[in-house]
Amino acid sequence: MQYKVTVVGAGNVGATTAQRIAEAELADVVMVDVLADLATGKALDMMEAAPVLGFNAKITGGGDYAPTAGSDVCVVTSGLARKPGMSRDDLLAKNTEIIKEVTTQLVKHSPHTIIVMVTNPLDAMCEVARRVSGFPRERVIGMAGVLDAARMRWFIADALKVSVEDVDAFVLGGHGDTMVPLPRYATVNGIPLPQLLPAETIEAINTRTRNGGIEIVNYYKQGSAYYAPSAAVLDMVAAILHDKKKILPCAVYLQGEYGLEGLFVGVPAVLGRKGMEKVIELELSADEKAALQKSADAVHELVHALPSV
Repeated sequence: MQYKVTVVGAGNVGATTAQRIAEAELADVVMVDVLADLATGKALDMMEAAPVLGFNAKITGGGDYAPTAGSDVCVVTSGLARKPGMSRDDLLAKNTEIIKEVTTQLVKHSPHTIIVMVTNPLDAMCEVARRVSGFPRERVIGMAGVLDAARMRWFIADALKVSVEDVDAFVLGGHGDTMVPLPRYATVNGIPLPQLLPAETIEAINTRTRNGGIEIVNYYKQGSAYYAPSAAVLDMVAAILHDKKKILPCAVYLQGEYGLEGLFVGVPAVLGRKGMEKVIELELSADEKAALQKSADAVHELVHALPSV
């Protein structure tokens, strides 16, 4: 393969991400986990599927970061997953230490890589990776909005009984309960969503989108979502490696855009070979601006609460 992608974490999200990337033949994948045998075993299991599925990308796994050297993209999924009753905020201190160590190792072996953060609480973990890596904002991006928007798109398609391929939607803000769905910008084959669904149905979809993660957690009882998150990562990695210049909602370190400064907040951005190449600023109504500010304030509280990094 022309490219190499490292996936840190061999749990459900990490392993499924590695599988999707390899099966799409985007890149060779190195999977790293503190449970080295787990990563090795899952990588071997996936490679034994290669003759059946017909993909030629290679997946390796273990506990050593040396094989990750020269990775084009590093996807970070390691950390503790939420349990029922646990908020993303509860994960802050424990996952900060994990992300500090992971980022240090990734930068040591792949100083020119692009980091795609998946670990929660997402926006705060992006900030940890940015501080530890010293990377410019273009090379530290959070996977949040692609997942949240995908959930919203599915809920819209299901409500209208139409193809998911016809539905576009955007979600702004932090990855959590304060996210800001934008139904005004949602379309179904170009038709604005407010022309297709009543306001109360749209608001129900907004609420379900905000609670999409915890809904899955409550069904699973143990662990959290991984099929949709890994698909969202695949979309981002493909946009970067193939230099698609694709507009995707991602957690981006803002420097004045949307009136916000020095925070990772979910916004539409252009992804290409250099990482995050441009922030797209949407015109927001007064209510939307207020909701985005509220979401940004929640992110600020998390970042302010970060242990010393």
